[in-house]
Amino acid sequence: MTNDEIRMTNEFRETKAKRHLGFVIHSSFVIRISSLALLLASCDKPAALPQQRPVRVHLTCDVNGRIEPCGCFTGQFGGLSRTQTVLMAEGKPTLRVDAGDSIGGAEDYHVIQFKHVLQAFKSLGFHAVNLGRREAALDVETLRKVAADSPVPLVSANVVDARTQEPMARPWVQATVDGVRYGIVGVVDPKSVGETDLGAGVELLDPASAITKHLPEAKKDVDVLVLLTFAREERMKELAAQFFEFQLILGGDVRQPSQELLRANRSYILATTNQSRALGFFQAALKPDGTLEQPKQEIIFMADDIPQDEGIIAHAEAYRAEVRTTKLAIDDPQRTRDDAVPGVRVAARYVGSEACAACHAEDYAIWQKSAHSMAFPALQRRESEADPSCIGCHTIGFGTESGYRREFAGKRLTQVGCESCHGPGSTHVEQRNAQRTQGREPGFKFRPLAAADCVTCHHGEFSRPFEWEEFWKLIAHGKKK
Repeated sequence: MTNDEIRMTNEFRETKAKRHLGFVIHSSFVIRISSLALLLASCDKPAALPQQRPVRVHLTCDVNGRIEPCGCFTGQFGGLSRTQTVLMAEGKPTLRVDAGDSIGGAEDYHVIQFKHVLQAFKSLGFHAVNLGRREAALDVETLRKVAADSPVPLVSANVVDARTQEPMARPWVQATVDGVRYGIVGVVDPKSVGETDLGAGVELLDPASAITKHLPEAKKDVDVLVLLTFAREERMKELAAQFFEFQLILGGDVRQPSQELLRANRSYILATTNQSRALGFFQAALKPDGTLEQPKQEIIFMADDIPQDEGIIAHAEAYRAEVRTTKLAIDDPQRTRDDAVPGVRVAARYVGSEACAACHAEDYAIWQKSAHSMAFPALQRRESEADPSCIGCHTIGFGTESGYRREFAGKRLTQVGCESCHGPGSTHVEQRNAQRTQGREPGFKFRPLAAADCVTCHHGEFSRPFEWEEFWKLIAHGKKK
């Protein structure tokens, strides 16, 4: 580690120690941690009984490709880059697993990014990564290759090749951490996926049947049996009722991280989510008879004051470098879109904000002074100008036949321009020109806009908390300003 990395890690440890005393304030979050102080204090005490062994688990889910925060705004939570800092500060070995949806989507650039996410998981010391809803959306050949090349074991007992019925990943894996032997089984609930969302050639078996098939081997010679399941809370409880063998069930397809540790049958249930902004932690004492005593859970938020690990950031940089030089499906302007009607072409094309300036000079001047007019340089500063995950909200019409393409290299149709919100303007421009030259009244009108149009880009980590009334003041234009 460099001197700066050591200093940042030490500062984070000092900050973490101060948090044990009362309350922590992270932006708009106030996290009560009096129970956390007791948890961490108990971690440092020697085991009361020598035959008891510590069970310590860190859990992620719904990473959604977030190796690092995107950088669109200051104060962003999340990023595996911060997760690494927290894990390094723990100082004690833990089982590290992901419950699914670590990929960002099913496009080819998402697959490239997923490769680097898995490399980041390797650097984080993860022992298993479960297949979730978005992984199951990959076609059978892509998923097979991803699983074969992954530096971290991908697990799933019920995601199979529809033709051969063979699992697309390892049904289960085993790992030993601090003398405790773990058996890890993975499943994704079909109710969390839906048949239409499955990738070509992929099938989901009934989770209970798949678990039953592989359980005898998975539980051999292990101390703690863990089920990774991308599923809703009620489904996790149902699986706990069906299988008494699992001491831990970790997920999942939930709206928010677990506020408390649940108990169903003989299983403890913990879940997390939120695009790498929350890290789950479980601790207990393992008795000789296999039961877990003194269980405790914690959800650690990856706040903006946690330093980012440069080693993990390097994985994000490697992704951006690879995607910049790779020919992608989205680079083809003729490719069929999901919402396109066969044989029907759109009536208008994108022409660029400059085409609006002659008739809307005042509005154009307002736009030039706004942050929207500098959206593309913001990508260039982070070397993200070739990343399809980012380009759509920083250019005009990206991913459409007449919109921005990566081959333009920032030379036209860039920024958040007039047509980014109002739509393609060629018909409007042509009719206004005809009005001036031929006196013909234009018939084309843009549809009305509202706050819902803004949240396509201004949401989650890509924006400060969005408030229409406040944001509109910064770009107010048109007849009704």
